[in-house]
Amino acid sequence: MRGGPIVVVGDSLLDVDIEGDAERLCPDAPVPVVRGRTEHRRPGGAGLAALLAAREGAEVVLVTALGEDASGKRLSALLAGFAEVVRLPLRGTTSRKTRIRARGQTLLRVDTGDGRAWRGPEGDRAARALRGAGAVLVSDYGRGAADTVRDLLNRRTAPLVWDPHPAGFPPVPGCALVTPSEPEAAVLYGRPCTGVEQAARHLVRELHAEAVAVTRGADGAVLCTRAGRTLRVPPPMPITGGDTCGAGDRFAASAALALRDGASVQEAVTMAVTEATRFVAAGGAAAIRLPAPPRADRTRAALDDRPRTAFELAAMVRATGGRLIATGGCFDLLHAGHVSLLRQARALGDALIVCVNSDESVRRLKGAGRPVVAERDRVEILRALGCVDAVVVFEQDTPCLLIDRLRPEVWVKGGDYTGQELPEAQAVRQAGGEVVVLPTVPGHSTTGLIAAAQEVV
Repeated sequence: MRGGPIVVVGDSLLDVDIEGDAERLCPDAPVPVVRGRTEHRRPGGAGLAALLAAREGAEVVLVTALGEDASGKRLSALLAGFAEVVRLPLRGTTSRKTRIRARGQTLLRVDTGDGRAWRGPEGDRAARALRGAGAVLVSDYGRGAADTVRDLLNRRTAPLVWDPHPAGFPPVPGCALVTPSEPEAAVLYGRPCTGVEQAARHLVRELHAEAVAVTRGADGAVLCTRAGRTLRVPPPMPITGGDTCGAGDRFAASAALALRDGASVQEAVTMAVTEATRFVAAGGAAAIRLPAPPRADRTRAALDDRPRTAFELAAMVRATGGRLIATGGCFDLLHAGHVSLLRQARALGDALIVCVNSDESVRRLKGAGRPVVAERDRVEILRALGCVDAVVVFEQDTPCLLIDRLRPEVWVKGGDYTGQELPEAQAVRQAGGEVVVLPTVPGHSTTGLIAAAQEVV
């Protein structure tokens, strides 16, 4: 048994699952309307592989690139809870995968982030980590982290498991095990083949690897060794359906742990198939629930003190690693649609600030006779809502100046807007945040309420 930490090298992502209910179709398109209830965040990519290894009791060192944007800071806080992180610099924005889910099914995935890793001043720390590794796992998601330390990977002495990606670089020679999925193996093979076994045998020779295990989902894996042995490794039980997100990371992490502990490559692949099957049967990555980072705990405790101003609140949330949400509008004649939007917005993070148009601003936007409810009363009503943590008034036609000062991680709007159409979208991006558009409650609007009241009169 070799012992020592598992060193994971690769590209980490922020994975977000927004879970809700879908009970009707959108009136203007044949798509379901998902009313969001909860949001779950976890590391993805190399971060998920490191988390899964840590949950097996291993000491884990993660060599990965992290950005300074909102998603990167959130990801850093999550990773700090279970791994020693050797941080490489990132050019661009942190990769984030957001899945919209209803009743256990993924309806839509939105990918954002264009970041690429580059070699920075942490090369010495990465070299020390690799020298002391019990096993090394490269979790390549095509964003450059593994290639930045490729020379160090060539000099490591521990068993190396390489989980490749079509957009990544080829594995270094001498890997103990390369673990492509069946589609990834076809891309690496580069030309038509007659079967998985043929592709695996070719890859063992071409990649100068000790073994290649091609994963096949519910059919287990096909293992080919440098000695010329090829065998199929079936799953321990049949799996139908299930969320397979993260199954490849579970497979690769299990194989690396087994090789570290002295297992043969056949034993390691058999254990990996078993663990990946159990992982999918238990709900996959969607079933992972992480405790809030300690700083987020301090955020919630601090919020109990209710800072006097929105700016004090924003500073407190940032200082404690929380996730700040903000939204804006006139909020004249507060109705059920407003309340639904604010509740959904608050569920996206740790604190919600509402930016309210002043009376003069409302008049310029809505015309004479508006607002119906004066600025002071609108603010007091909003402050009385349990989902609202602070309220601030702005005099301009847009809240861009406030956004620049508050720097929320998420700016929420309700309705049919897109991020490009919102006048404040550019200000949100410049502040390092993102725009999220939430569905409105049909049949509820201030204009409709005013018209109904006028008919009664």
